[in-house]
Amino acid sequence: MARTRDDTNEGQATAMPAEAIGVRVPARGARHDLRAIKVVLHREMLRFLSDRTRMLSMLLQPVLWLFVMGTGLGSLVRGSIPGVDFRTFMYPGMISMTVIMTGMFSAGSIVWDREFGFLREMLVAPVSRGAIVVGKCLGGALVATGQGIVILAMAGLVGVPYSPSLMLTLLAEMFLAAFTITAFGVTLAARMRNMQTFFGLMQMAIMPMMFMSGAMFPLAGLPSWLHVLTVVNPMTYAVDPMRQAVFAHLDVPAQAEAVLNPGVRWFGYEVPVPLEAGLVAALGLALLGVAIAQFRRAD
Repeated sequence: MARTRDDTNEGQATAMPAEAIGVRVPARGARHDLRAIKVVLHREMLRFLSDRTRMLSMLLQPVLWLFVMGTGLGSLVRGSIPGVDFRTFMYPGMISMTVIMTGMFSAGSIVWDREFGFLREMLVAPVSRGAIVVGKCLGGALVATGQGIVILAMAGLVGVPYSPSLMLTLLAEMFLAAFTITAFGVTLAARMRNMQTFFGLMQMAIMPMMFMSGAMFPLAGLPSWLHVLTVVNPMTYAVDPMRQAVFAHLDVPAQAEAVLNPGVRWFGYEVPVPLEAGLVAALGLALLGVAIAQFRRAD
């Protein structure tokens, strides 16, 4: 029986291979990485703004230290620092505490993302892993700086003037400290598998650094062993520039200035503020590089 034309066409159609559907993967480049940084940064901001409980809890601890502990300690040392409220001395340290704790918690969200599988989705995306780390560090730094602005608004309550130059200086120093501590937190979190391990390690690393930075007690007249610990502590170089900026805008007796704001000294050499800021910036960039290397090796 002769095959009809329709049968012939159907057979030819069956024999023809199906056309492959092309998939286009965007080429990597600087513009593509900048967009990835923006997306990660935006996600960090949205995550923080949607968590009101976290915002309040991050503010409660420094406020308690400043107004409760600062008032109590001030009553003990009032005779040795006439004309100065001890809370004024503690104020730069509390700003540092706020941005440091917020930056570390922002970095810790990487562990949370890993537990729920979101981090793997980001790592397999057609973007540089370095861009993800940079976006994370910038996002954490902006979140921590925004949290620090709330403490900055309390300056008048502890005798710190609302000088525009002082506020801008503290704002820049806050961001620098927040970026460095967030990079440190991202480096720690890069290999962590659960939140309990990260927060345990964070407390073990951050609390000694905070107590030995001069945030809560003056650096003058310390025993030699404690002086060495404060000098090698990176956080000291984040706290001291803020205190120098605050005391530069205060009319403080010379005796109180020598006790409360002696600066950081290396074998008798007083470290200038620009060098302290440069050390913090260099450390932040070094930690950022380590964090990027960690993420490039991550599964």
